[in-house]
Amino acid sequence: MQTGYLDHLRTVLDDIEAQGLMKRERQITSPQGGQVTVAGRQMVNLCANNYLGLADHPAIADAAAAALEQYGFGMASVRFICGTLDLHRELETAIARYLQKDDAILFAACFDANGALFETLLTEDDAIISDSLNHASIIDGVRLSKAKRYRFQTSDMDDLETQLKQAITDKARFRLIVTDGVFSMDGYIAKLPEIRALAEKYGAIIAVDDCHATGHLGPEGRGTGALTGAEPDIITGTFGKTLGGAMGGFITGPQAVIDLLRQRARPYLFSNALAPPVAAGSLKAIEIARGADDLRQKLKDNTRTFRQRMGELGFDLLPGETPIIPVMLGEATLAQNLAAALDRRGVYVAGFFFPVVPKGKARIRTQMSAALSAADIDFAIGAFAEAGREVGVI
Repeated sequence: MQTGYLDHLRTVLDDIEAQGLMKRERQITSPQGGQVTVAGRQMVNLCANNYLGLADHPAIADAAAAALEQYGFGMASVRFICGTLDLHRELETAIARYLQKDDAILFAACFDANGALFETLLTEDDAIISDSLNHASIIDGVRLSKAKRYRFQTSDMDDLETQLKQAITDKARFRLIVTDGVFSMDGYIAKLPEIRALAEKYGAIIAVDDCHATGHLGPEGRGTGALTGAEPDIITGTFGKTLGGAMGGFITGPQAVIDLLRQRARPYLFSNALAPPVAAGSLKAIEIARGADDLRQKLKDNTRTFRQRMGELGFDLLPGETPIIPVMLGEATLAQNLAAALDRRGVYVAGFFFPVVPKGKARIRTQMSAALSAADIDFAIGAFAEAGREVGVI
């Protein structure tokens, strides 16, 4: 490779380091859970998407192991050639029934699902109206589509109505509103009832990325639509968070939508089928999640306790009701310093800063889990109190 190009890359990396924005990965040597082992230390884990604590559930591990024994390690092919198992159709049927839709289609990840959705279903004659804080996978998926693009300020219904009117003025044939169900960096829930009202008024379709809701929010954990009483037309989601925490994404919705995606969605047609152990484990996770009211209640209790006590300590928390509780710090270096101070005290967190969040909005995004015990919560809050005083944020 050209020396000049490699020198350029090193300069870019040096600049990232100099700005204090370098991301570093820490190696975990234990299963994902309320506590994890990092470099030989047991740490309380506040930054996994393991909302119901199913990532190390023995029944899910047993289901995955049984599938490994029966079907082998992988499919070595795409679905329409020789990569489809009965397990894959069982999983698609299970997630569709769970979320009360006609059918579903599997992807390697929800990033791929969002990458497939818009390009497949919409053309240059159509319009996408997207919330400004939508996940990167939605943004990239929208970019792949030839549809007209409109953005509305996050959760601003007046602006959404303005954009819908503009799309009609621009003679868009079909109009699709897309939003996160829960905004992953802030923990806010989309205003789905208001979005539904506007969609009906202006003849629009609603698509929701419910990755941070499916399994733990709403009745039976059926997500933001069930929680708010305003069901979206199309849902994209993941098995990589609440539903077992492995990998894999899906789209679920009307039969015609799923049928066309199966024919034309490039990330589906040109990617290997999910590994059998992942499919089987995800099936078991859906079964467990549907009846896990006890775990959902524990998650709510942990969320309420942590939020209340952190507020009493004087930390700046974004308001909300989901298990995502951002501790706002402003500057990237302050977020990194607090994360480092918490690490020294045995609490596993991560600082988030630009470009993951806007400049000046750096934070530590804490995430509650049903896997956290009362003792874990007490320990973490005590560590936050000490670390917050050390770095001068409380």
